Amino acid sequence: MLILENSHLYSLHEMHYAGLMPLRLMAHTGRHVMSAPGNPMASTHLGRTVSATCEIVERMTRRYGKPEFGITETTINGRKVAVHEQTVVEKSFCNLLHFARDTQRNDPKLLIVAPMSGHHATLLRGTVEGLLPYCDIYITDWIDAREVPLYEGDFDLDDYIDYVIEFLELLGPDVHVMGVCQPSVPVMAAVSIMASEKNPKAPASMIFMGGPIDTRINSTEVNSLAETRPLSWFEQNVITRVPVLHPGFMRRVYPGFMQLTGFMTMNLERHIEAHTQLFNHLVEGDEESVESHTDFYNEYLSVMDLPSEFYLQTIRTVFQEHALPCGTMKSRGRAVRPGDVRRTALLAIEGERDDISGVGQTKAALDLCTGLPESKKKYHLQMGVGHYGIFNGRRYREHVVPVIMDFITCVGDNKSVHDGKGAAKFSSVAPSDRATVAKKTTCEEDMMAIARSAGKKIVMPSSAVLASSKIAGDIAAIRPTSKKEKVTMATKKKATKKKTTSAAAKKTAAKKTTKKVAAKKPAAKKKPAAKKTKK
Repeated sequence: MLILENSHLYSLHEMHYAGLMPLRLMAHTGRHVMSAPGNPMASTHLGRTVSATCEIVERMTRRYGKPEFGITETTINGRKVAVHEQTVVEKSFCNLLHFARDTQRNDPKLLIVAPMSGHHATLLRGTVEGLLPYCDIYITDWIDAREVPLYEGDFDLDDYIDYVIEFLELLGPDVHVMGVCQPSVPVMAAVSIMASEKNPKAPASMIFMGGPIDTRINSTEVNSLAETRPLSWFEQNVITRVPVLHPGFMRRVYPGFMQLTGFMTMNLERHIEAHTQLFNHLVEGDEESVESHTDFYNEYLSVMDLPSEFYLQTIRTVFQEHALPCGTMKSRGRAVRPGDVRRTALLAIEGERDDISGVGQTKAALDLCTGLPESKKKYHLQMGVGHYGIFNGRRYREHVVPVIMDFITCVGDNKSVHDGKGAAKFSSVAPSDRATVAKKTTCEEDMMAIARSAGKKIVMPSSAVLASSKIAGDIAAIRPTSKKEKVTMATKKKATKKKTTSAAAKKTAAKKTTKKVAAKKPAAKKKPAAKKTKK
């Protein structure tokens, strides 16, 4: 069957970007002129308004490059320890990074397999920071497909599995591997193949977080989009070719700008409101709020192209054929049999409010590993979090990290994963405060859920179909609060408390005054009874 390509779309996008360059340069120049210290208008309301307008225009028309991890230190036992980012392996489509710590500790090695789903591996910055005090961490850093020359060949799901196997063999049999979201399927396939081949370098444990192991369970909107359209529809509508002037010229990709369209339109009103607030903060000179906004959106708007072979094969294998749970999955002729896994322990983590991978989809991995004893299987459902909250944010640090580290510790000590009692030492919350924290964070999640449901639902364009697209919606709902906003909130709470206290004091004083007046008031004299007259 002839498949028509949408190959011109990427070139049209680049032409549009190039056409906006004069406007972008004018806005850039205007912002610096109007905010220059020597300009007398810089301190006026008019000058700040013009400068803010120019900055908004510049940010809306620029291209955001790949962010840096920027992790330079961590805290181990209350002491600051320097961290150095090192590239261990360089491959065509991926680099293996190591966060080397200046310490002699012999902590367990952990390979984090980042999702190849639109955003860069820096999306897991918080995941790395939460585990870095306890683990020697490696992470897969996937390369933007448009930066990979065509002569490097294709990259599909089978290549992904081969990369994971190669990295596991490099790091040795005592390594623990973590698949965050989309990588759960290829990681399980890699470990299953290593187990079937009795590879001595098979990992000690595997951890799956919000992964689509079996998308037939509690199917979500994302799953339905992938299941209801034929593979040819995706190939005709969302696959295009990298234009000239890029190293990957003529490579077929699922482009980042299409993914970004889906990210933005799913929560368009929230993004408009956020940029309106940014404009107001710029005019007011609120630097802390501006920095909070720019840090978040610099990460959010930075996307990467995916190789078309990987994207299409993932949709067919994971979402349409359900090959892994059905027992029909193969990689380069090698059958993927999770039942052959007998040594590698398994931890499945899900979020109660996950709308990307429904509850039960990741847990299905426990049932597939029929050869693994129950003493090596563990399941954790984190209450009050969505998809993104499983591997990032405060609840991840305070509740999920202790579960992961307790599991890894039990595996290292060759104990049953159900016997772990050391989770408390990995938590930054005192035992007496945990119930309070859990209650507070759940309330915050409820507030964010209400905010999401209150907005008008935006219909996604047909080009924005990717399983990772809703992650961005969760990220937008967890925008960090600036220091100024925190201070303002605290001030309001104090003012409310003072008003309540003063009102209560006034009521008490009024009651006391009433009692005193009543005590001083003389008793009313009784009228003498009228004498009876005799007839």
